[in-house]
Amino acid sequence: MLRRHFLRASFSAFAVATLPSESTAGDKLASAARNQIGVTTAYDPRYIRIPYPNGDVLRTSGVCADVIVRAYRDALALDLQKLLHEDMQANFAAYPRTWGMAHPDANIDHRRVINLEAFWTRANGRLWQASQPTAGDAFPQPLAVGDLLTWRLNAKFPHVAIVSATSGSLFHPGPRVIHNWGNGAEELPLSTFSPHRAQGHYRWPKA
Repeated sequence: MLRRHFLRASFSAFAVATLPSESTAGDKLASAARNQIGVTTAYDPRYIRIPYPNGDVLRTSGVCADVIVRAYRDALALDLQKLLHEDMQANFAAYPRTWGMAHPDANIDHRRVINLEAFWTRANGRLWQASQPTAGDAFPQPLAVGDLLTWRLNAKFPHVAIVSATSGSLFHPGPRVIHNWGNGAEELPLSTFSPHRAQGHYRWPKA
């Protein structure tokens, strides 16, 4: 009798301990980004006219921002093309004028990292922004799965990735990110970015 009670209690404790927790928005975003690996195998920064809303270039290629836009659509049904375009239409002066544009362009605006940085900041999603040169793996705030990180590659070119893990393996410890900087969607240790400049850390939408 005691043995039966012990086994039943032990099994119950084991079952509770191994029940999967409900996926968070960050988990869903990271999973959706990871699903792009092996699908998006090329990098193509050309300007291409696409439908609106929910427009996209072929998933076999794209830029770093496309990894993020696709993850939000697939995981959370949030269309950054539409959301950013609507905000730019209402608040155009709040966005960078780097390209000398006189009005929003739904074909390209959401595919530009500095526009995404402006949108996430306006949506209260910014956790940190560099005020001085910072190593590309030295983000000061704790990272969470699904967080968005931006850099200036070679201290110049805007880039974005999504945090896929906050700890790595024995041989590659530390956080990992999913991005596309020329080889298609891929997952790399955050330490890979150490030669570059960390620029921003975002979490959107906030829980």
